Amino acid sequence: MDLHLRGKRVLITGASKGIGAAAAESFAEEGAHLLLAARNGEQLKALADRLRSAHQIDAATIVTDLRKPEDITRLVKEAADIDILVNNAGDIPGGSIDKIDEPTWRHAWELKVFGYINITRAIYAQMKARGHGVIVNDIGVAGEKFDANYICGSTGNAAIMSFTRALGSKSLADNIRVVGINPGPVGTDRHVTLLKTRAKNQLGDENRYKEFQKGLPLGRPAHPREIGDLMAFLASDRSGYTSGVIFTVDGGIAAGWG
Repeated sequence: MDLHLRGKRVLITGASKGIGAAAAESFAEEGAHLLLAARNGEQLKALADRLRSAHQIDAATIVTDLRKPEDITRLVKEAADIDILVNNAGDIPGGSIDKIDEPTWRHAWELKVFGYINITRAIYAQMKARGHGVIVNDIGVAGEKFDANYICGSTGNAAIMSFTRALGSKSLADNIRVVGINPGPVGTDRHVTLLKTRAKNQLGDENRYKEFQKGLPLGRPAHPREIGDLMAFLASDRSGYTSGVIFTVDGGIAAGWG
């Protein structure tokens, strides 16, 4: 299926690894040009070089910390002509309410919650002025299947879900679509880090984290490309009547698996 993304310009935050890197691969395979943002410049450059060579597309990088207003301003300036924004950056830690103090909570939300909101506000205004655009928010299933041992993430994700639905409910009046994806467990480094925290807190040994994967649907987490490919489809005109909704990709966990 041709997604008609060839020549489109896509900004992906948190693009250096995990779902962000997988999304970059998906869009590059469709012929889209990329602006990749993250804090790790070396990983960004390596990814951009590989995708540029493999798919004959433009792939620019910009080292960005979305917690810093000056970095968002610089990124938005570089992204003045983008057609698609993929909000993906985030590193909210696991832990129960007694384990997450206020500085940790605020630090996490500055990236995953306020980072999404601030960059979306700026990019949305540019898209509105240009007359079109798509915004895809990578959120997380903890926003709908609440987890007391990931309380900072559950609460933040629920906020972004509300933001996505509220903005997307009216955005087609500006010819802009806003959608979200709630991945469940995805086989990334971050997934392993969260499970290790959970294993340390509940089992007393972080090396026992694989015990928490045994009961997953198909006996595995999702592959990053399963999320990246959905991002590309939702951003395409094949999904042109889709806005204000969130797609859950968790193998059925939120619906009652197990």
